[in-house]
Amino acid sequence: MTQRNLPLTTGLYDYLLHQGRMVPDPLLAELLDRTREAIPDQAHMSVAPEEGALLTFLVRLLGAKRIVEVGTFTGFSSLCLARGLSPGGALITCDVSPEWTTLAREFWTRGGVADRIELRLGPALDTLRALPAEPHLDLAFIDADKPGYVGYWEELVPRMLPGALLMVDNTLFSGEVIDEQPGEKAAAVRRFNEHARQDDRVELVMLPIADGLTLARRLPFDEVPA
Repeated sequence: MTQRNLPLTTGLYDYLLHQGRMVPDPLLAELLDRTREAIPDQAHMSVAPEEGALLTFLVRLLGAKRIVEVGTFTGFSSLCLARGLSPGGALITCDVSPEWTTLAREFWTRGGVADRIELRLGPALDTLRALPAEPHLDLAFIDADKPGYVGYWEELVPRMLPGALLMVDNTLFSGEVIDEQPGEKAAAVRRFNEHARQDDRVELVMLPIADGLTLARRLPFDEVPA
């Protein structure tokens, strides 16, 4: 098929951020800087600015009130998600690192959203399995250890309300998902991508945003094949 995507040069990327109102505000920019200073080898784990802006936009668009995030890191995506919450909304975010999430807590407080965010430390699968089993979530965002993606997906999909949105980050994994012999993480992402593609409980699209972003809409129960 004919490729229609533009090569995203540095100049065009800057234009995209400015024209799309996606340049991080001072608080988000400081969080990115502090992350690079504190954890330089892992700073790339923060979502890209345009992805963070999209998270806020989609939460507002859906009017989401109940959100689960798998993978907190230093809290950039959590801050973006919480900013979009409807009044009375709440975000549960899962991580295993008290160190990284200490920085997250500081910026949630400074951003005025700490009262909307509940951080649960421990294995994310345990956190997800402890949630109510019935459908109750409006939105979920997965951005954590790649071998765990299928397990997180399987715990979340049954808990999503009809029409709810699941977002999964890094689904192109630097392009390595199409390598003949991908590394362990890329292979795990490829397995997840195929697993999600075959899941008839959702309809989904994969977008070339940042490192690849999959969006999946939970189908109404009467539209799911028996």
